[in-house]
Amino acid sequence: MKQKLLISFLVISFSIHAQEFDYTKVPQIQTNATFTTEVQPDKITLSITLSESNSKGKVSVEELERKLGSILKANGINISKQLMLKDLSSNFQSSLLRRTDVQKTKNFYLEVYDAASAGRILKELSDNDISNVRLISTEYSKLEELKIELKGKAVSKARKQAVEMAKALDQKVGTALFISDMQTNVGGYRAPGVNIIGVNSIAYSENDQSNLDISFDDIRVDVTVTVYFKLEE
Repeated sequence: MKQKLLISFLVISFSIHAQEFDYTKVPQIQTNATFTTEVQPDKITLSITLSESNSKGKVSVEELERKLGSILKANGINISKQLMLKDLSSNFQSSLLRRTDVQKTKNFYLEVYDAASAGRILKELSDNDISNVRLISTEYSKLEELKIELKGKAVSKARKQAVEMAKALDQKVGTALFISDMQTNVGGYRAPGVNIIGVNSIAYSENDQSNLDISFDDIRVDVTVTVYFKLEE
């Protein structure tokens, strides 16, 4: 029984001591640091709309779909994995002559993994009367791994800042008392419904071979941390 009482007393004493410790009363230096990098997007999502009303000479949606499939296969696109049917709609309109006009529309989402592929596909689609293409988003597939890497670099930068500031006081930086992942900002592009022509995140031009050269803005990633370091004499 005495042994149990002694152990309980020690645990309670340790708990009280831990509660009484206030790291804010320890001489310290507090610093924020931001580490920034830019990466090229490796997942580009395009919206492709096939519509009889948008084609020259009223080409059927079925024919446009066959052309789309041929173009994508010729450019090495895995249709089962990279092309997704978004919706299918028919618009019934009554003309002045009271005839029923059926205009079918199919909307696809296409994923490509580099700007060069996007440029080739867009050029060939345009040449085949498929011009209703919109940019949906640009992403970086290894974003989470990149965030972790940048957090480590930001903490390292925070320590270097603290060391330089402590030098001015003829003091040294000790162990870290507090670390906080304050903020992570990720750029990129995500704006459904914006036409690909004239979008700020895309630059394009035609070279001498009449190919469409497209470039996408890099994705900017900012990571900010706060670190409190103990100051030592």
